[in-house]
Amino acid sequence: MNNLKKLGLTALGTAMVASSASAADYSISATSQITLLGGDNGDDGNGWSMSDSVTFSASGEMDNGMSVSTSFELDGTAIDANSIAVSTDDMGTLTFVGGGSSTTINTWDDLTPNANEESWGAPFNGTKAAVAGGSGITHNLFIYDYTVMDGVAIKAAYVPSDLTNAVDSSVDYGVHVTMIDNLDIYAAMGENNDTSNGADVSAFAVKYTMGAISLGYQANETDYGTGTSDKDATMVGISYAVSDDLSVSFNTSTIDFESTTLDDQEAQSVSFSHTSGGMTLSGTYGTMDNVGGSSSVDNNAYELNVKFAF
Repeated sequence: MNNLKKLGLTALGTAMVASSASAADYSISATSQITLLGGDNGDDGNGWSMSDSVTFSASGEMDNGMSVSTSFELDGTAIDANSIAVSTDDMGTLTFVGGGSSTTINTWDDLTPNANEESWGAPFNGTKAAVAGGSGITHNLFIYDYTVMDGVAIKAAYVPSDLTNAVDSSVDYGVHVTMIDNLDIYAAMGENNDTSNGADVSAFAVKYTMGAISLGYQANETDYGTGTSDKDATMVGISYAVSDDLSVSFNTSTIDFESTTLDDQEAQSVSFSHTSGGMTLSGTYGTMDNVGGSSSVDNNAYELNVKFAF
């Protein structure tokens, strides 16, 4: 009798686990990457490094019809990104980001097509000026996504105020239009109150694809409340899919500073990416003049990556 009870409880427990598992979807993915950085950038140190991450994701539908998904990423031994999202077909998706994401402006900071890195993304020496002035907060923020109609989607981000550092909340929002075949249009605006000298920020981008060729143009503007720190950034990019596995690109960027003591920061780069199964080999070579607006800092840099996805 006891054996029958044990057998029955075991079967019940197995059924409950199976029922619970069928109510949600689970996935685990991982990447491991080896990177070599170098160039005439004043850095004579060891350019080799390795990064790896494991992402755990789960999603399911509640009895009220809402869908819930959550994920967290382990980067080495620390949690690098985590979030939870609630969505409905009629109301869109609201995501709370514990870490590892960004606001609308910074997510759309440079949408020009590239095979590996943006023109300003190589490891140039000096303090590079950012192409977008959105909030730098990447944790404890809210992101909302909603499809208004076919071809029109909106995105908004809210960064709560930080009483400890005496900064106000920040909000930005944007629209992504795809109503014309092969044409993507992005427009965003908002504010960045990470510091006492808050900024109004905006971004506009357009990308057009013709077969294997993609062309992109973007203009960003950052206007601070006081001082002469305002800046305008312009990016242009073209990519070409040589095959299903190989892509190449050429990108440029220019940052025009309001301050008369700073020269325009100008960058150009070429990139490639080749995928073979779960392995991707990619690289970028670029030059940057007047890094951070300094006329005395010009250099070149390169980046090579070997990435494995599991």
